[in-house]
Amino acid sequence: MSTVLGQGKFLRLVRDGRWEFVERVNARGVVAIVAVTTDRRIILTDQYRPAVGRRVIDLPAGLAGDVKGQEDEAFAASALRELIEETGYTSNQLEHVADCPSSPGMTSEVVSLFVARDLLKKEAGGGVDGEQIDVHLPRIRGIDRWLASQVSAGKLVDGKVYSGLYFAKRRVALPKSSNRGKK
Repeated sequence: MSTVLGQGKFLRLVRDGRWEFVERVNARGVVAIVAVTTDRRIILTDQYRPAVGRRVIDLPAGLAGDVKGQEDEAFAASALRELIEETGYTSNQLEHVADCPSSPGMTSEVVSLFVARDLLKKEAGGGVDGEQIDVHLPRIRGIDRWLASQVSAGKLVDGKVYSGLYFAKRRVALPKSSNRGKK
């Protein structure tokens, strides 16, 4: 038997026996996008997160079903919407690859992870409602060095980035060049 301890616009704090955790409300879920360009760059976001008091490097991500009148929006449609809003890119090829609990000891939230290929820059990006998102396109080759430089600059790296890199390195097949191996 759960007891509601408090509720806000998107979160509800509950107690189930001795366990306390947070549930999502007014949204159906969370989506995150592993977007990789044809020249092997991963699209990452960078924004200030009040909960940790620092800027965080993350995958483009957001809520699904949180837009008034679009509460039943498909998760893939939410992923494309978030990709455009945050980065300005859209994708002609989107694949659902995993559903992952974000912090199962603290929240019921499950993140649906998508890989986006065949990307096209459509808009400026940067987020909505004053999110002030910076967009980075580091090369996958050398990503460890790039992430270390961000950490050295005082930023945190969300764990979804590491999950995303797993899929970026293993799932994204690039067309082979006809000149490969020729001198």
